[in-house]
Amino acid sequence: MSKTLSDKVEEWSHPPFDKKTISELDVLKENPSQLEDAFYKDLEFGTGGMRGIMGVGTNRINAYTLGKSTQGLSDYLKRVFTSEQIKVVIAYDCRHNSKSLALKVAEIFSANGIKVFIFSDLRTTPELSFGVKFLDAHCGIVLTASHNPPEYNGYKVYWKDGGQIVPPQDKAIIDQINKTQFSNIKFQPKNNLIQWIDSNVDEAFFNVSVKSGRFDIAARDQFKIVFTALHGTSITAVPQVLEKAGYKEVHLVEEQSKPDGNFSTVKSPNPEEPEALEMALKKADLIKADIVIGTDPDSDRLGVAVRDHQNNFCLLNGNQTMMVMTYFLLEQRKKKNQLNGKQFIASTIVSTPMMKKMAQAYGVQYKETLTGFKWIGKLIKDFPDLEFIGGGEESFGYLVGDAVRDKDAVTATLLACEIGTYAKANGKSFYELLEECFIKFGAYKEKLISFTQKGIEGAEKIKTMMTQYRNDPPKEIAGISVVQSEDYLSSKRTFHLENRFEKIDLPEADVLIFTLEDDSRIAIRPSGTEPKIKFYFSVNSTMGTGEKWNTVSEQLGRKIENIIKGMGL
Repeated sequence: MSKTLSDKVEEWSHPPFDKKTISELDVLKENPSQLEDAFYKDLEFGTGGMRGIMGVGTNRINAYTLGKSTQGLSDYLKRVFTSEQIKVVIAYDCRHNSKSLALKVAEIFSANGIKVFIFSDLRTTPELSFGVKFLDAHCGIVLTASHNPPEYNGYKVYWKDGGQIVPPQDKAIIDQINKTQFSNIKFQPKNNLIQWIDSNVDEAFFNVSVKSGRFDIAARDQFKIVFTALHGTSITAVPQVLEKAGYKEVHLVEEQSKPDGNFSTVKSPNPEEPEALEMALKKADLIKADIVIGTDPDSDRLGVAVRDHQNNFCLLNGNQTMMVMTYFLLEQRKKKNQLNGKQFIASTIVSTPMMKKMAQAYGVQYKETLTGFKWIGKLIKDFPDLEFIGGGEESFGYLVGDAVRDKDAVTATLLACEIGTYAKANGKSFYELLEECFIKFGAYKEKLISFTQKGIEGAEKIKTMMTQYRNDPPKEIAGISVVQSEDYLSSKRTFHLENRFEKIDLPEADVLIFTLEDDSRIAIRPSGTEPKIKFYFSVNSTMGTGEKWNTVSEQLGRKIENIIKGMGL
């Protein structure tokens, strides 16, 4: 029987909860609405693991909610790996409490007889993913809330292949966690099972990053880079990897190089937001840099700004960065006759359709997944006879090769610099390579808009909106007929003109996609990590040689705005 809110509050008022927690709970009781929000549900694993606001309560990140998850995971690991010394790797980012929470997680694992490797200071998420395989561990944990506001933290679980947990492990682990009581948590550490790790994993990761992201090009010493870590973990890896690759002109935004859980110099440490790169762009104009790159706090996503035809910096969106990176990787393989149909690239159902067109043009396989990079990591495991070249998603994540199994802004930063260097050495620019993509594969423009709906009431609003679109789907949008609908919750694709249906061969997910007669596309989904509902728009046209992207982009932008208006958003 599920516990009521008052049951949960009563439980947290006594041991095993410590005096500090009980004292904080007493303060929280004086504000009923905040108390309700802290206890009305249990934090769950979404597309990016468990993420939430730090504080007291079942709907908060704290030593007990993480402890319950860790205890449940420990029990599951011991059930699956019965005859082995189980090993876990733990990393954490720059956020408040990340180090203390990571140590608490390490102690609980050790109390369960599990060997723990923990970084002695903050490290990137891609290095954690790499470290799981490098240390032959069974599991990995990273304490991070990516680009969420400062009051958030989170907990992502990785499996022995270095990828995030996916079916069947995810459901089995969640079931075990749900069976776990707070009183079951083993808090007494066995310190002999906890080992601090540092430079040996660092060096191995840097080397594999350079191996994956460096190409046979010259003139690196003439390419000028401005890089900002946005107060996050990438300061421990990106400058080192760029130096190893041979770049001499790497200029850091020093004010944002210091790890800071408050992210003091930005409204949001999100490289999707132009404001986050303002300081870097000013520096780049001052020193006449060629490229600007910023990464999010755990260094799995990157924002790239390059110079356009007017020599002004233009912040690329995640789809555009993914297009150029994939185009470059495929071109390099083609020049060396390394494409034989046994390679694949990958993206997600809400990302640009250009990726599929590109795969067809180069004779490689294209695989599409649900939102969340864990699904791309799973593809590498599921298709061992195929070589993964690269892939990404619209939310500014990209992965080169298979040494890491999650999005990797460290290696992707190197790749972006390699592309820029290659283009400059050949009398082109990164921006012109983007235009080449539009000319060869179609001019695609995408836009994301999202609506934040916080708390219990917000969650209900999001649920209602999804139900309305699902039960009464639009027949036309902005005067253009809807010719295809996809409901990933019912795994059903409907072709309206032919009155035909087919099964979608992907796991169930709360996503709807509508395709219009002119090949425009609208995807709708609730965020898995934030209290938001997201709308993804993709439109396209042809683009002739000699046409400029800024002109075509304006035309496509108007098309998107008409669709948004037609949906009443």
